[in-house]
Amino acid sequence: MQGGEQIVSAVIWMVLLIAIFYFLLYRPQQQQRKKHEEFLKNLKKGDKVVTSGGLIGEIKSVEENTVSLKVCEGCIVKIVKPSVASYYEEK
Repeated sequence: MQGGEQIVSAVIWMVLLIAIFYFLLYRPQQQQRKKHEEFLKNLKKGDKVVTSGGLIGEIKSVEENTVSLKVCEGCIVKIVKPSVASYYEEK
């Protein structure tokens, strides 16, 4: 009987560890990814944004997979949408 109890105990610990990893690591990453995808869907002309590379600019046009970003007078850069990290807020 002792061997069977050890197996059950080991399975319970394994399930517990999987649940902890799910709620502490996987689920928050999923929520963050969904939030970023929603942010990318809502981009529009005139928004000031920051790219993942640190480039700050104003959106001039939004296509399906790319964004045209005005970084200075007369300089428009075309970047892929997922590289837009967040809105830019001057302080």
